[in-house]
Amino acid sequence: MITSQIKEVLKQADYVLKDNPVLLKMFKQCFVSTIETTLKKVNDNETFVITGDIPAMWLRDSSAQVNHYLPLVSKDQELSDLIAGLINKQVQCILLDPYANAFNLNPVYEREYYDCTDMNPMIWERKYEVDSLCYPVRLAYQFYKQSQRYDIFTPDFLKAMHKIVDTFVLEQDHRLSTYRFERPIARTWKREETETLKRKGKGLPVNETGMTWSAFRPSDDACRFNYLIPANMFASVILEYIKEFAREIYHDDVLYEKARQLKWDIDYGIQCYGIYLHPQFGKMYAYETDGFGNYCLMDDANVPSLLSMPYLGYCTKDDVLYQHTRSFILSHHNPYFYQGTCASGIGSPHTPENYIWHIALSMQGLTGSKEEAKEMIDLILKTNNNEGLCHEGFNKDQPSEYTRPWFAWANSLFAELVYQTYFVK
Repeated sequence: MITSQIKEVLKQADYVLKDNPVLLKMFKQCFVSTIETTLKKVNDNETFVITGDIPAMWLRDSSAQVNHYLPLVSKDQELSDLIAGLINKQVQCILLDPYANAFNLNPVYEREYYDCTDMNPMIWERKYEVDSLCYPVRLAYQFYKQSQRYDIFTPDFLKAMHKIVDTFVLEQDHRLSTYRFERPIARTWKREETETLKRKGKGLPVNETGMTWSAFRPSDDACRFNYLIPANMFASVILEYIKEFAREIYHDDVLYEKARQLKWDIDYGIQCYGIYLHPQFGKMYAYETDGFGNYCLMDDANVPSLLSMPYLGYCTKDDVLYQHTRSFILSHHNPYFYQGTCASGIGSPHTPENYIWHIALSMQGLTGSKEEAKEMIDLILKTNNNEGLCHEGFNKDQPSEYTRPWFAWANSLFAELVYQTYFVK
């Protein structure tokens, strides 16, 4: 279903990108990928968005997959209704279980494997990720600002905001939490480092820092040290949005004060525990810490990442700490930065070694200069195996070797990069 304003963008692309037919074709295919292949209207009030080749809806992916459509919603009622329906669906998912990261369209009782956690037939996966609760808030806030629609602010939406804040507050001291996650089959897969939590599903011990605990990264891989700095940065950003919802929409002083205090705690925790003094790069942000002085120095292709912080609104592109961190993560000091004969960029332990992600290349373009953005666009054009769509990860020396031929989030982010680079003055 191609809505009126999407048609206008495609028509505009014929003029803006007319001198680069390869880019024109890929932009068009990526721009419509989400709405043509992953979106299903459940009823008049709800929209379900699968991630691509997996028939489930991730709170993170579904939000990111429609982000490039937000500038169009003020003039496109059909598109606006579809995204409002997605927000409504995400709210119901959060109220069902704030610890789940992915959900089913219909109940599923028989599974390929059974995790040791509190499951529900409507849940696809219950890996607790802080960013899974951040993305729907960001989507709702930006959608509201673009559309000026107040009908998304239902009583259930308010309940979901309370649920998010209360979950984050509880996980400031993970010892009080009942959340556990073990995946016994991870041993068979030889992926105990990424697919399950240590200490019988509790995770390694952590100190209280003011930050909120996360079991898994946005890659769906287990955290090594469970204060995930990019996720806490993202939480800080969306707590400001929740404060505005509480003050301006709901006049809810309780929610406002909870969000205000939590944001203060998290910001202070990041500054006290999340900064590492590197001998070459100086003060920079760590990827993870346990609050006991142990750090994980890296960055992952998935967003939120340290690379993505200006994009998500935590800092500016020229922030000194961000620039130091960016220099580190785009160097061989980052264990997941790969340099090959065909490309250089950030990958992930979620995919094979030496596989660079198109999402990371797009994010590098979105957080760099205009010239760097164009370089990343050209690099993605050269590494998509002439298929005109983005993939998950590809081999740095042989782009024809890649994972996930249908990955809508990567397509949407590339479309956003091209739109911001060539369409926005």
